[in-house]
Amino acid sequence: MPHLNRPVALTRAGLLAERATRAFWPLWSVAFVILAPLMFGWHDSLTLEAFWGLSALALLALAVALVWGLRLFRWPTRSEAVDRLDASLPGRPIAAVQDKQAIGTGDPASEAVWTAHVARMRRASENARAVQPDLRVSDRDPYGLRFIALLFFVCALLFGSVLRVGSVTDIAQGGNQTLATGPVWEGWVTPPAYTGKPTLYLNDIPPGPLTVPVGSEIALRLYGEVGALTVDETVSARTQDIAPASDTEQSFDVAQSGRLAISGERGAEWAITAQADDPPSVRFDGEIDSDAMGELQQPFAAADDYGVETGFATIALDIDAVDRRYGLATAPDPVDPLVIDLPMPFGGDRADFEELLIENLSEHPLANLPVTVTLTVTDAAGQDGTSDAESLTLPGRRFFQPVARAVIEQRRDLMWANANGPRVARVLRSISYTPEDLFTNQTTYLRLRQIIRRLETFNTFGLTEENEAELATALWELAVQLEDGTLADARERLRRAQERLEEAMRNGASDEEIAELMNELREATRDYMQMLADQMEPGDDGTDQPDMAENTQEMSQDQLQAMMDRIEELMQEGRMAEAQALMEQLNQMLENMRITQGDGQGDGPRTPGQQSMQDLADTLREQQELSDDAFRDMQDQNQPGQQGQQGQQGQGQQSGQQPGEGQQPGEGQGQAQNQQGQNPQGQNPQGEGGQGGESLAQRQQGLRDELNRQRGQLPGLPGEAGEQAARQLDRAEGAMDGAEQALREGDLGQAIDQQAEALDALRGGMQALGEALAQNEQNEPGQGQAQGENTDRVQPSRRDPLGRQLGNSGQYGTDENMLQGEDTNRRAEELLQELRRRSGEQDRPLVERDYLNRLLDRF
Repeated sequence: MPHLNRPVALTRAGLLAERATRAFWPLWSVAFVILAPLMFGWHDSLTLEAFWGLSALALLALAVALVWGLRLFRWPTRSEAVDRLDASLPGRPIAAVQDKQAIGTGDPASEAVWTAHVARMRRASENARAVQPDLRVSDRDPYGLRFIALLFFVCALLFGSVLRVGSVTDIAQGGNQTLATGPVWEGWVTPPAYTGKPTLYLNDIPPGPLTVPVGSEIALRLYGEVGALTVDETVSARTQDIAPASDTEQSFDVAQSGRLAISGERGAEWAITAQADDPPSVRFDGEIDSDAMGELQQPFAAADDYGVETGFATIALDIDAVDRRYGLATAPDPVDPLVIDLPMPFGGDRADFEELLIENLSEHPLANLPVTVTLTVTDAAGQDGTSDAESLTLPGRRFFQPVARAVIEQRRDLMWANANGPRVARVLRSISYTPEDLFTNQTTYLRLRQIIRRLETFNTFGLTEENEAELATALWELAVQLEDGTLADARERLRRAQERLEEAMRNGASDEEIAELMNELREATRDYMQMLADQMEPGDDGTDQPDMAENTQEMSQDQLQAMMDRIEELMQEGRMAEAQALMEQLNQMLENMRITQGDGQGDGPRTPGQQSMQDLADTLREQQELSDDAFRDMQDQNQPGQQGQQGQQGQGQQSGQQPGEGQQPGEGQGQAQNQQGQNPQGQNPQGEGGQGGESLAQRQQGLRDELNRQRGQLPGLPGEAGEQAARQLDRAEGAMDGAEQALREGDLGQAIDQQAEALDALRGGMQALGEALAQNEQNEPGQGQAQGENTDRVQPSRRDPLGRQLGNSGQYGTDENMLQGEDTNRRAEELLQELRRRSGEQDRPLVERDYLNRLLDRF
């Protein structure tokens, strides 16, 4: 069968390679381990005794590996190759063709069958292909020693030189004989790592001009007789510790331009030009921009010959440009310049780039004041580049409400200098002299009164930096509350938001405008519903439950939110007619809405946590009403001429009150009757003022007792949120006790301050309690939708925890996008900018910056 000659020959060659690999892999592994240090030139630094000792050990290892391989190696025969080839074919056709018929000889039928069988096997053998050898030796080398040896050898090829192996003969001859080809040399120029440039092999560079970066390291090795080759250089600028010119190993750094020469046989000379590292540069790349909320955006551009590493912006007060009037006329306290890290590109080349510095410094003492901004960048060599100082007014949030603007101005004066503390207290008292004309509700007035009292206390005992920071934070929160409005104008905000959204539907708005208008509508709706809840009164049936008429339809907060999400989806899809119809339905529901007490779950039973939240909400509402009554009484004392009429109104209100917690039925009517005919001036403790104060004190005592009862019925809530709720309720009870004592003593101002603190503590306790309940309810199963609901209505339970519509399978996940169009790109760019900014902040921990860089590498 001549067609088998080629596959049999190839199979036999594969057997030869397989057996040679299995037998001699230790031999070439030992050879690689021996050659690698020789190519690195390690033997040049060994003593003669160590060299001969290691040489003997290397020869012994080679001999052992060779003997071991020869014992294992067997030359493959042709029959072994045929047998392996035959085994790779189905039915072993080669052996079948070579078989002889054992029985049935002489029988024509039997011989015909045998002939057909042999012919079929011959045809099957024509498909024979050479068998590939199995060169794996992992069973003989489980630890991968052969790969380690190969790695050493590859590293020696890359970073060493084969010529160094020849120097072994020089050592073997005692080091007194020169090389057969004469003395030789090798040299390398290694640029600084930050340049990113490769190492240069001087033997491959022709003599002549050569430009290298400053700081590059030149390493030279001279082989042969000592003194046959010498080095002459003027680039290192060394004046001491200079090695002999004939030293066989020399290294130095390039500090200046000069000459490098290797004198002797086969020497060379280069004119070295030291290329200095240019300092980086940075500049402002446009005007600073800001929005109404005070977020600034400053574009800048930076460049460097090898790349910028870090950068920061320094913002300092421009005292000469400040309008030194009013509170700014006082000598300012020292203000350290504000240093902000510049965002660096997360990918690509940093040699020349443009970026955007985005910050919100509205609460900083320098906000809205003249400042100078200077940008500084640093390269890997430690050189700095600074931009020209830019004079500007540091953007901050703008306030338009008059009282909020006045409060922010006094906050600025207080942070300008501690000496302004008494002046700020007087101005704030002047602002709050007639609160009924300036404040739309009592909460903001009470917060301002509390801030004034704390400021006056700090002025008496010394205003420290910690006190100043505390007051600055309180004034900022008060100004924001005054600027953004309160629940009193929630109805007007809702109407305005609805009109703007309807106008956007008619004119066709972009996705970004739709998202902004929907956010405004959501906030206005939330405030409006809260206003309804605060103004809700018990039903006429004498119970706290609202009337449930036959056609009454209940809607929870989640369902209302889902309806607004559906409106936004329809508008983004261009289905304005459907969105308009759904918007009209929403408007009608809001007009006819009646907020029910409870958690929005209908008539179902409440959990202990929900009951506690409802009880605390009732206590907060009653405490707010009590504080308002105390405030009206204080106004009556300050306006004696109007007291009689207001007292009658107050009596009417007292006689019309419903019994609440902490007040016995009929208490209000009895008190109102006892007030008639009393001294209208209210100065006698036994007169109207004293009796009115006693009535308020009793109500305050009832609220304190009720809060104490509620604290005992709080569910066990482990964790930080539960502990925070308990601390806030303790503080609220203490403030109520102080308010009660002040009311009994007739000090309405002190009582109002204590009641403001109690309100603040109650709000904090409710917030912490809500967070603790939310953490405990994460594992509770949700409620399904009732059967038969209208499928066109958006159902909150059909949404996942991120607010996305569930897929058809009903599992968590969605086929829709959270954002569409330009809003997606804008939000993605904002997230990338934030990641870039944080990754460039050098004061962050290295672990955090590595994590941020990994995120940026992915996106």
